[in-house]
Amino acid sequence: MKGETDAVTRSAGPLPGDQGAPSSVSPFPVHPSRSYDVDLLRTTEFPWTADTIYLNNASIGPLPERTRLVLDEFNRGRAAPHKLPDRELFAMLADTRRRIAQLVGASAEEIALTVNTGFGISMAARALPLAPGDIVLVSDKEFPANVYPWLRLKDRGVAMELVPTTAEGWPDEARLLERLRDPRVRVLAVSLVQFSNGYLVDLGRLSAATRETGAFLVVDAIQGIGQLPLDLSRTRVDVLACGAQKWLLSPWGAGFVYVHRDLIGALDPAITGWLSFEGTDDLTRLTQYDDTLRADARRFELMTLPYQDFAGFNASLELLLSIGIEQIRDHIATLHQPVLAWAERSGARVVSPRGASGSGILCVAPEGVQAVHRRLKAARIVCSLREGAIRFSPHCYNTVAEMERVAQALASD
Repeated sequence: MKGETDAVTRSAGPLPGDQGAPSSVSPFPVHPSRSYDVDLLRTTEFPWTADTIYLNNASIGPLPERTRLVLDEFNRGRAAPHKLPDRELFAMLADTRRRIAQLVGASAEEIALTVNTGFGISMAARALPLAPGDIVLVSDKEFPANVYPWLRLKDRGVAMELVPTTAEGWPDEARLLERLRDPRVRVLAVSLVQFSNGYLVDLGRLSAATRETGAFLVVDAIQGIGQLPLDLSRTRVDVLACGAQKWLLSPWGAGFVYVHRDLIGALDPAITGWLSFEGTDDLTRLTQYDDTLRADARRFELMTLPYQDFAGFNASLELLLSIGIEQIRDHIATLHQPVLAWAERSGARVVSPRGASGSGILCVAPEGVQAVHRRLKAARIVCSLREGAIRFSPHCYNTVAEMERVAQALASD
């Protein structure tokens, strides 16, 4: 069974006590042939798409207009900080945790706010109860953010083992499952989606295997969340980290780490912020020191967080939840077809998997790949060159017509 990464995220209804939460009615009326009105979305939220084809969300996602406006408004208030009382700032962060929880099928108590993916992976590496002789299993060709924190554990006698990829360059899940039988393997660290080819792991299968062996499952989800549904209430993950600047269409400096509720109390963070401790919400008695860590995931937060980035994050989450992540996934799948048809006609190698292991990332490797990439740039088509392939990463605002233009540019000499 292709794991439960296809599980439906919860509907985008209002959150309790959150007056700014997304409505259950999408602001984008349904088009007869689409699940939402892409043209309206482009006009209202991404007006620059009229003259540029942007297919680079796996590098950096654009900010919707609503998010840009929220950032402008917040920074006007920041210029006069008496307009930003502490209670409103704390309430805003609480809203962020609730929205993220809604997005991934978790509870707000399992969400800690961070500034990027790497912080969450590093937190896990230092907080998990690992001992000399333990092994952390990592697939080769992972993005560095999911490698270096584990490599650094050699100072504690913990080894990181890189498992070779398949001939296609994809994670070898069969070999990972085989190695999990080794009782020395205490952590399996994987990316939900591989940055260089778009491979989507069978998270349900890996989760079941780690439950059998007692290993911890740590997931780098930055290339998946925002384009693929994920329900952590159905698929057990121990720690999951995600920056918001890519598929979540949010500012740099916003992100989160999820810690399963059963694990929160067992993890002792190596670095703490002053708001990681009980009682520090009350700013009138800060010198009544209490070294009791919070019982929820806020024990892993480092303050002071960039409030303006989380104000923008909230606005982008509102947009994505109102459209629906399932709808976004299905829309992106239709966008791949013109490029796949070109690849079949031309004989160009498709680096990305299709079917159950496919994602919103589509990578192709034509002959003279660097020259082809330059030709696309000259045609105002923004994409990336990664690991010898051209990486296209369209999102909710792209259209089939744009992808047909991409196919034409690929075919021209």
